Amino acid sequence: MAGADPTGNGGALAGFADQRNLELLVEGGFTPLEAIRIATFNGAKYLGEAGHIGSIATGKQADLVVIDGNPAARIADIRRVSTVFKDGVGYDPAKLLDSIKGAAGLH
Repeated sequence: MAGADPTGNGGALAGFADQRNLELLVEGGFTPLEAIRIATFNGAKYLGEAGHIGSIATGKQADLVVIDGNPAARIADIRRVSTVFKDGVGYDPAKLLDSIKGAAGLH
């Protein structure tokens, strides 16, 4: 499994810490596809929720990101998010970041 441990001081922001976690898994010897599976499906499986979440399939619940690139081939592309989908609604990541300036992250 993989995941960020929020510190409370803004040093580990959800999403960004997860991206770095994937990069570290690849640096540690996993393939990009193995790292992606560790960060998605393995956690769902551990929690007994793999039937509803953790992978993309008809009937499963999913929040998704659209990547401008191919993180399965080049894990650094995980940072090239073009759209974020939450509850079926697409969001512009730049606008999301602008909306929390000064309220989240290191200040």
